[in-house]
Amino acid sequence: MNYGTLPSRLLQAVDAHGSPRAQMFRGTDSHGNARWEAISSQELLRRVAGLSSAFTELGVKAGDRVVIFAANCPEWHTADFAITGIGAVSVPVYFHESAERMTYIFNHCGARVAFVAGAEQLVQLLAIREQLPELEHVVVADGGAMLPSEVFRYEMLIAGSGDAAIATYRMGASQVLPGQVASIIYTSGTTGEPKGVMLTHTNFCSNVSDSVVDLSLTPATDLAISFLPLAHVYGRMLDYVYLFSGISVAYVPAVELVSQALLELHPTVMAAVPRVFEKIYVRVMEQGSKNTGAKRAIFDWAMNVAGRTALWRCGEKEVSVGLKLQWALADRLVFSKIRAGTGGRLRVVLSGGAPLAKELTEFFWAIGVPIYQGYGLTETSPVLTSNYPHNRVGSSGKPIPSVTLRIAEDGEILARGPCVMQGYYQNPGATREVIDDEGWFHTGDIGNLDKDNYLYITDRKKDLLKTAGGKFVAPQPIENALKTSPFILNAMVIGDKRKFVVALIVPNGTTIAPKATAENLRFASSAEMAAHPFVNALIAAEVQRLTAHLAQYESIKRFALLPDDFTFDDGSLTFTLKLKRRVVEQKYRDVIESLYADFAEPRPQLQA
Repeated sequence: MNYGTLPSRLLQAVDAHGSPRAQMFRGTDSHGNARWEAISSQELLRRVAGLSSAFTELGVKAGDRVVIFAANCPEWHTADFAITGIGAVSVPVYFHESAERMTYIFNHCGARVAFVAGAEQLVQLLAIREQLPELEHVVVADGGAMLPSEVFRYEMLIAGSGDAAIATYRMGASQVLPGQVASIIYTSGTTGEPKGVMLTHTNFCSNVSDSVVDLSLTPATDLAISFLPLAHVYGRMLDYVYLFSGISVAYVPAVELVSQALLELHPTVMAAVPRVFEKIYVRVMEQGSKNTGAKRAIFDWAMNVAGRTALWRCGEKEVSVGLKLQWALADRLVFSKIRAGTGGRLRVVLSGGAPLAKELTEFFWAIGVPIYQGYGLTETSPVLTSNYPHNRVGSSGKPIPSVTLRIAEDGEILARGPCVMQGYYQNPGATREVIDDEGWFHTGDIGNLDKDNYLYITDRKKDLLKTAGGKFVAPQPIENALKTSPFILNAMVIGDKRKFVVALIVPNGTTIAPKATAENLRFASSAEMAAHPFVNALIAAEVQRLTAHLAQYESIKRFALLPDDFTFDDGSLTFTLKLKRRVVEQKYRDVIESLYADFAEPRPQLQA
């Protein structure tokens, strides 16, 4: 099947769904007040055509790699379509990437041209410019008043673009073939050296078509926010869905600004990774814990109602009329106010990037925020399965059209379909390791398919812990269960080659504080809180409550409380907010060893 190309799909969308606000961004008016501004689909095309012509004049040809180094902004897609419209290959770099990884990506892909948006990103790039011998030209948008002489200003390059440039772009786009590589996306590198995933136009466009068959996006009423990093395939593919469907895309450059954007824009569609939903849940619990008297009693009652009506709200179980009436009252008093904090209009919320705890999914459905979980990888463009529209909570959904899944003998999920990558750039050995002779992509994830073909993911194959007793333990489900506690911000389970399982836990100071105050306790710092016996006892009770269902060999025997959360900045998280387990284990090596200290096995002493 011919799914088309990225530039051809853009042109079809502009012609069929001309919109006065195809793209939206937060700017300022003449008085310095913040406001949301719009870019029409025709203006987007004019800018794309102008930049594409500029790239051609700079010597970019079909197959050449061009780096995009920018946060989420309209210019990101302008550059992407300008590059792919001439058959070149876009190489996105995360906008907060380390200098070391940036240098590696630039040099490994051999980029001769880079597109940068933002003065901060320009400074980062110029700081490593001498280490990039193949980089010849830099184009910068919104780079500030003073630019180095060797840098081209984007605004000047597109200023004269008009009908002639658009006609040239249309002609060039018609010559781009679906099988050509459209982008090289470097993996987040949780372990080892990052690999460049080569995705063709067919890979992207098939996923755009097949992953949202029943989404029914309406240009007149739907609005989506874009805050998942566009350097990552998940957010990027969904933005293609929005743009090609003709609905407005509002760019939010940092996750910290999402809450404000939700209140200002009232979007109907959004997607996020599980950590975002975990933080929303924690914030709801924090705000509820601050209430006192009748308000606190009502909040606690509403949370109880949410728990008792979750399966009904998920469409899996009927409940009594009385309980439905209780839900309606709880919705009026509490749930509607929580939804108002998300803008109040969300009708489709997509989750991907990692498994979302079943309990969290049920909670959001119970309060009227429908979250549909899916599954995929960078190497699969990315969606393999989706729960939309027939949701089954706890699963990752059914395979999307054109995708076939099977489970290997060792439990690994294998996938085949038009969304599977061409391979790893300049790394045929690594490609052969994950794509077998029959075309099956080996995902590295462990899971199973139920009788209705819904996929359930257990864990990453490489993350499975094997205790000293030979038992396999999947850490993610345990961690997800712990994070449903209002008193726990984050957790990581450890136990590989150890006698028993332990955990590193980050307590939630905001929700713990009222509990401590009731006991006349005050903490001067997060470190003091993490060390206090009262807090350790509180978390111990939560660990016991949330892991009581586990087998003996899976249960957490000991834990350590950490004063600070895992972050991207300290290297503990990928930019999709997944744990870098090896990094965390190395950083907290002494803490981990202390949990096993008095269980150390005797070892023979070496003779002097």
